[in-house]
Amino acid sequence: MSRTALVTGGSRGMGAAIALRLAREGVDVAITYVRGEDAAQAVVRKIEATGQRGLALRADAADAEAPGAAVARAADRLGRLDILVNNAGVGVLGPIGQLSAGDVDQVLDVNVRAVFLAAQAAAARMERGGRIVSIGSCMAQHVPGPGGTLYAMSKSALTGLTKALARELGGRGITANLVHPGPIDTDMNPADGPYAEPQKADTALGRFGSAEEVASLVAYLASDEAAYITGAELSVDGGHAA
Repeated sequence: MSRTALVTGGSRGMGAAIALRLAREGVDVAITYVRGEDAAQAVVRKIEATGQRGLALRADAADAEAPGAAVARAADRLGRLDILVNNAGVGVLGPIGQLSAGDVDQVLDVNVRAVFLAAQAAAARMERGGRIVSIGSCMAQHVPGPGGTLYAMSKSALTGLTKALARELGGRGITANLVHPGPIDTDMNPADGPYAEPQKADTALGRFGSAEEVASLVAYLASDEAAYITGAELSVDGGHAA
């Protein structure tokens, strides 16, 4: 039987690349999306073209009921859940004095609460050998300039969550790890965009990474080969934190 995965925010960018890489590794993959059903279904068709099962689930991570429900639906439809990739996230940047309470709620609801609730639900369904991989940010390790207080705080919270999950679930053979991407070329942050050059300059390699480079690390952490890696933070950031 194929292993199964849920990738949140899997309709585009890094999430789509992760979903497709897992499918190529022989994993049946469910993805969540909020908007853009056509894009989500296009990813499902690409998953199915690899010979694996694909499933698109509409789920708004800002809704407290959605993460657990998405995990349950994915596990029920695919028959089990072996891998959870917490990829969905939002970024609100700006001077601290201009951030509203609504901004704080939005970012923490999606970037922290939803990750916890999805992991909680997945832990209840996973068997030995399960994998939880969350997507953090290079800004949890190095903030290159002002304007990142809220976003950096939200992604830094995943460090504590990941380490605690590793301790809590390790006895069941379930691992939990955190991936910190650097500047990645996506439609939300294109490598030729107006803010690209300073980001390139902040890396040791002087370039953006690709979504596929992030996906390769996630696929490794989700594999049997990574069974002895847990509670770890791993960077795919071109030396942003160097």
